Amino acid sequence: MIYYENGSPTTALSHDDLRGGLYEALEKLGERQKILAVPPDYTRLPSRAGELTEIAWEYYEEKLTDILPALGTHTPMTSEQISHMFGKTPKSLFRDHDWRNDVITLGEVPAEYIRSISEDKVDFSWPAQVNKLLVEGGFDLILSIGQVVPHEVVGMANYNKNILVGTGGSEGINKSHYIGAVYGMERMMGKADTPVRRVFNYATEHYLKELPIVYVLTVVGVNAHGKQQTYGLFVGNDLEVFDHAVRLSLEVNFVMVERPLKKVVVWLDPSEFKSTWLGNKSIYRTRMAIADGGELIVLAPALKEFGEDKAIDALIRKYGYFGTPHTLKAVSGSRELRDNLGAAAHLIHGSSEGRFSITYCPGKEDWNLTAEEIESVGFSWGDIEETMQRYNPRYLKEGFNVLPDGEEIYYISSPALGLWAYKERL
Repeated sequence: MIYYENGSPTTALSHDDLRGGLYEALEKLGERQKILAVPPDYTRLPSRAGELTEIAWEYYEEKLTDILPALGTHTPMTSEQISHMFGKTPKSLFRDHDWRNDVITLGEVPAEYIRSISEDKVDFSWPAQVNKLLVEGGFDLILSIGQVVPHEVVGMANYNKNILVGTGGSEGINKSHYIGAVYGMERMMGKADTPVRRVFNYATEHYLKELPIVYVLTVVGVNAHGKQQTYGLFVGNDLEVFDHAVRLSLEVNFVMVERPLKKVVVWLDPSEFKSTWLGNKSIYRTRMAIADGGELIVLAPALKEFGEDKAIDALIRKYGYFGTPHTLKAVSGSRELRDNLGAAAHLIHGSSEGRFSITYCPGKEDWNLTAEEIESVGFSWGDIEETMQRYNPRYLKEGFNVLPDGEEIYYISSPALGLWAYKERL
């Protein structure tokens, strides 16, 4: 059931619009006594989920007793990040999700089902895992808040992914990422119906129905003026609300380029991107637009690590981003990778498969990744100062730019908010 929807390619929702829409939806839900909010973490700052969580707290006051950011494998939020993203929402309400220890398994998606939808590429069952707080907390409303946008693992982000991955456990996260990677990222991005989504939908139908989950979904993109714009707000409790948000997202987050791009320059906002685990969105979201033999330059001033999780960081350093055949061979011969299939999936996602070059340009502080570290995992290293003298984001516009010497580049300021593709790669 859809409780509220407002969105179009020309809509620009203000804070007051978000408040009015969410209040209207919450009023339709009727009286509730104990509420849990499950927003994304700071890595999804543009989603406006922080504002919506604050609005929900203003509406319910003391009845909103817990906020569980859907960290997945990410590190817990700092006090400063919570203040920046969630405003006046009391910090005492926030709980940290421990993806290795704080989960319970509600049931299994059968191996035969996964084998069928993955075209025989994987043969294992999948555990529907969630943070135990969702089940044991005694809530009569769980608000799952987040943004619908093209995504490399599941096709389109959010809806039940926010619950089953964002508050999920290590086995469920690892296996879901691996299903998508082996099936083929480029076959899924920008699509609502994918093998990974079908796994989540199966789990939702069979194991989440007893949980009082209502989804609060935004659609946010970058407009023609290079500014972030909120195009839609959708609130509901089933697949229909997700489908409506997806249709709008594909209109505003999907950029179809008229020809393959020879050189793409991506800026990674230092407040959001400190690892290649997140920064590789610059690769995921542009790979279907970049020409064979093309070049991707990633300006990453805050890059300090490969994986936010220390164990995953170590695996990335050991095995690198060297393509699907290399990674699958490593999985077959490595128990540590088989036990961390999410990391293996990430190694596949982060490779161009030799089709185009990837140059990372980290900052030059002592804590930044070094040239040796960057090159050891299969990327090229670039000097950020020299590179930004030529490709300065302050003077670049979104999309095509022609430099004074005639060189043409394509510039992207917010890779997490879109998907770029050339039509023959779809």
